[in-house]
Amino acid sequence: MSLAGIHNQQSAPISASDLVFDGDLTIEDTKTVLDCAARIRNSPDDYRQSLSGRVLVLLFEKPSLRTRVTFEVAMQSLGGASLFMDLRGEQIGQREPIADVARNLDRWVHAIAARVFRHSTVEQLATWARIPVINALSDRVHPCQALADMLTVQGVFGKLDQVRLAYIGDGNNVAHSLLITGAKLGMHISVATPEGYEPDAEIVRIAASFAAQSGGSVTVSNDPRAAAQGAHVLYTDVWTSMGAEHEAASRRQLFAPYQVNEELFSLARPDAVFLHCLPAHRGEEVTEAVIESPRSVVFDQAENRLHAQKALLWLLLAR
Repeated sequence: MSLAGIHNQQSAPISASDLVFDGDLTIEDTKTVLDCAARIRNSPDDYRQSLSGRVLVLLFEKPSLRTRVTFEVAMQSLGGASLFMDLRGEQIGQREPIADVARNLDRWVHAIAARVFRHSTVEQLATWARIPVINALSDRVHPCQALADMLTVQGVFGKLDQVRLAYIGDGNNVAHSLLITGAKLGMHISVATPEGYEPDAEIVRIAASFAAQSGGSVTVSNDPRAAAQGAHVLYTDVWTSMGAEHEAASRRQLFAPYQVNEELFSLARPDAVFLHCLPAHRGEEVTEAVIESPRSVVFDQAENRLHAQKALLWLLLAR
């Protein structure tokens, strides 16, 4: 099928030119990405050379398994190429201004994926680059992860509207993206954290505004049992994110009541599934019995990073 035929028959273009923040995608954009991801997953040969001649540069300040491999494989599978820049020892903007980095890169490549510490780094790249910029993780949000999560939940339950997802643990970047993306799609998102570790109030406000449009809901509490009750999905993440390792010991004690274990999982629906963005610290935020149970779909979730990112790259670059 020709590139024009794929556009006409399978997916309308999205309005966004970057994915820096989950709110960059409208409700319809988000649905289009998920629809496109499902089509690519089911008919990969139709897209095999659709990004021929396109080059993605990966700017990574943090270590990565899933994000790096899935972006590189996505570009190769779509007929494009990728360049990896390991910046773990030198953050973007340290040698030269971020504005200069962006304006150099947009003369050579067709898109930038940045996995960084500070969210402002991705914002500045997008401000100065004339090519699409994708947030591959920042301290504020993790939008590519949330798209893969939605694709996973949709695959399990056949829908997202009115599905109840309980996120238990730290109100971090993953929680932020789940709140916004899930709220756009009509889900009921409950986040339960220890006191003082709640998600950012502005993120909650944005998510609530999307929920009001979609018929979903957003709840934030300090009660993991209430959040888990009747949930279709239980989701957790590591208690200590990269960059906060000095807090690990104190967090282990504080977060212990928020472990997703068999007892907490039993409060969810009988057909509930477990999600984790990985890597997991077994015995901390989740027990071995839960993450290795038949109801754990964490590796389907990891696979869906590839499909969601293929769709995002195709929609941003095959124009």
